[in-house]
Amino acid sequence: MGINHKEIMPEQDEEGISPVPEPQTWNKKTVKMLYKALAHGHTETIARLVAADLEYWYHGPPPCQHMMKILTGESRHTEFKFKPRSIMAIGDRVITEGWDGFKIYWVHAWTLNKEGVIIQFREYFNTWLTVLLRASETRDEFPVWQSDPWERLHRSLPDLVLAI
Repeated sequence: MGINHKEIMPEQDEEGISPVPEPQTWNKKTVKMLYKALAHGHTETIARLVAADLEYWYHGPPPCQHMMKILTGESRHTEFKFKPRSIMAIGDRVITEGWDGFKIYWVHAWTLNKEGVIIQFREYFNTWLTVLLRASETRDEFPVWQSDPWERLHRSLPDLVLAI
């Protein structure tokens, strides 16, 4: 089972040309579709977007594993609202972040397969994250994304690095 990319991308643009979007574009739109489905409790859409054997990793206070509770049905979509403030696609990864005031800050790192299904999820709650892109030939690493520094001015949080 996978995602129908026709739901995400139009078949033709206004000039009648079929777009051939990069996988990053599909991945970003897939994750946007997931958040929309989560906000409205559309479980069938969520089931099509997320692999049944989703690999999950969490860093943060134990009671704050809100996304996994929503994905597993342990809590309803109305108990905690995820509203991404930024979404960035890097290859097969999509990084999202959001915050609600000064007490809640989260980052999600989603990995999608070639069929556009989410196969891995990393959740960072009240944790700063820096994403490094590793060049395999040289083993050099380049920072490609960092948590929003605005929040950094107001409080101290643990800081982690994710190398992809």
